[in-house]
Amino acid sequence: MAKRVLITGITGFAGSHLAEHLLGRGGFEIYGLYRWRSRTENIQGFKDKIELLEGDIRDASSMRSLIEKIKPDWVFHLAAQSYVPMSWKAPVETLSTNIIGEANLFEACRKTDCDPLIHIAGSSEEYGLVHPDEVPIAETNPLRPLSPYGVSKVAQDLLAFQYFKSYGLKVIRTRAFNHTGPRRGEVFATSNFARQIVMIEKGKAEPLIRVGNLDAVRDFSDVRDIARAYTLALEKGEPGEVYNICSGKGLKIRQLLDMLLAQSKVDIEIKEDPARMRPSDVGFLIGDATRFRAKTGWKPEIPFEQTLADLLDFWRERV
Repeated sequence: MAKRVLITGITGFAGSHLAEHLLGRGGFEIYGLYRWRSRTENIQGFKDKIELLEGDIRDASSMRSLIEKIKPDWVFHLAAQSYVPMSWKAPVETLSTNIIGEANLFEACRKTDCDPLIHIAGSSEEYGLVHPDEVPIAETNPLRPLSPYGVSKVAQDLLAFQYFKSYGLKVIRTRAFNHTGPRRGEVFATSNFARQIVMIEKGKAEPLIRVGNLDAVRDFSDVRDIARAYTLALEKGEPGEVYNICSGKGLKIRQLLDMLLAQSKVDIEIKEDPARMRPSDVGFLIGDATRFRAKTGWKPEIPFEQTLADLLDFWRERV
């Protein structure tokens, strides 16, 4: 019998790839939560194979009726205000969307007669300020978030642990490090660079890329590998546990930009843009996924050069 799966944030970047991964595997009835104003281009290719339900995680009654209607076996909670720079401009909205939204989901599950496995998509931004002797970062590392977004994800993480302990909700938490690939929103660095390069290739912009901090070091994976990891988290993970999902390799944003430029045939100048700098930036995030690999056997499979090539092609089709 097919598993009933609810994905909140299905129209987003990771949510759409997760839905596509589950459809490719088969054996799942997929329900997606969306808001009336959600853009749906990310799911156009398979929209007819899923059931979309309108609602809002910030509304408790909306979540309650959704859970009662679907009675899911699995829940992937991906809906969030996920853009770090926006969290400085709209800290209250970020905190309320991410924390209250999750509490509404938990309360809906707790007060209905369904007992799903619930995946909470955390973030490496929870670690925030990391000291050089703490790299690679294990799950036991102190959490020192440096943005309202990071704070909201720490709160989600701890709330999930509390609901597991207090009410026995079968919650599995992951902390995914940076991931990119096709459909990445253009406000995020990798996708923004790729889009700027394609605009220049097509003669729609001057041969100049505006950048923020290029010295930050990040641990990147392909979003399609992350979608596979999220599925394995519910298949093989331990309720109450938390798992890092990452490649274990550090890459300077400058190196990433160079890799993108190497896949283009145009000469481009790079210029720092003060408007793209953050009030406080996380210097380096390199993760240790030993715990998750030991539990699930997961490892990244898509070479990062391929990820960036696919991202460029994504923009070449759209610009």
